[in-house]
Amino acid sequence: MATFNQVLSRVKSDIREVSVEETKARVLDNPGDAPVLVDVRERDEYEQGFIPRAEWIPRGFLELKIEDLVGDREREVIIYCAGGVRSALAARSLVELGYTKVSSMAGGFRAWKNAGYDFERPRVLSPEQIKRYSRHIMLPEVGEAGQAKLLDAKVLCLGAGGLGSPSALYLAAAGVGTIGIVDDDIVDESNLQRQVLHNVERLGMPKVESARRTLQALNPDVKVVPIEDRLDSENVLDIIANYDVIVDGADNFPTRYLLNDASLKLRKPVVHASIFRFEGQVTTFPGDPEKGPCYRCLYPDPPPPGMAPSCQEAGVLGVLPGMIGTLQANEALKLILGVGESLAGRLMVLDALGSKWRTMKLRRDPECRVCSKHPDDIELIDYEEFCNVR
Repeated sequence: MATFNQVLSRVKSDIREVSVEETKARVLDNPGDAPVLVDVRERDEYEQGFIPRAEWIPRGFLELKIEDLVGDREREVIIYCAGGVRSALAARSLVELGYTKVSSMAGGFRAWKNAGYDFERPRVLSPEQIKRYSRHIMLPEVGEAGQAKLLDAKVLCLGAGGLGSPSALYLAAAGVGTIGIVDDDIVDESNLQRQVLHNVERLGMPKVESARRTLQALNPDVKVVPIEDRLDSENVLDIIANYDVIVDGADNFPTRYLLNDASLKLRKPVVHASIFRFEGQVTTFPGDPEKGPCYRCLYPDPPPPGMAPSCQEAGVLGVLPGMIGTLQANEALKLILGVGESLAGRLMVLDALGSKWRTMKLRRDPECRVCSKHPDDIELIDYEEFCNVR
């Protein structure tokens, strides 16, 4: 009967081992065509540190989850553990599953540290957070690392109204760590048909305070920053500077144009949406002309007065901002996690009466009056006169 060491020796003779030096060269020094690096240690080991760019799948879940992480069995995979034993057994298991380019890192994480190479420590989720965000953690595209990104992220919601309500609720539920809310209005009875952050007990209360109470009751992990103000050319840069993503729920053209200019100066992505009666639209302006168009590429000039009445003047189906606002939250989460495909360069339009979606391509205007400029050359103005707003 074979001993474990004999079995391990046979396993190592059947698989390919790579050194820590080769792993570093292949994974970190050549990121363009790098193998997938998989850490198969247990949680307590992983929390002590991991190799940058490594994906964490505990050994007991490897066979169950590897196909979600690496669907292409021809893709190169390097596995490591603490000392090189579990990774060797894991490599053989993947070979049996049909993976053709699998290696085990000799010496494991211990050898990596002994070589003096850099490593990172993960943000450690509490047991309560692991339970709360368990459905996120199950997703290979999110996992604990992705949830940590969400908890560290900062999103600014411009408006606590029809669009800001559903987007802020779902961002808070998802665990976005800091949510800023900009609004200078108070809660009114006419808001309650669609603005689900508020309720009848808060009539007359500033919307930002009502939003703060709702979001923190939903998720105590979230820090809500109420900003009871209106964006103008004097304060916009200071307000948006500390946020990673801006979710635009503004209901007027001057604010949209101003936000566009400021986001381009600071290279901040803006998830834009608007609603009118039974129609809504949503897109993402990446804040970088290299990645897609800006708001001024789509709307070089505002419509003539009276051609685009507000919801206050024309009405809106109550459920419509919920449908569009949740799409804004989805866009923001994808940007934070770095997964999926954003709506940059595409405009999604919903006809709620016909239950129809249309997607239109958006192209950057190379002669755009704003995004064709260097960020330092973009001047901020207040757009009321430009938009014929009194």
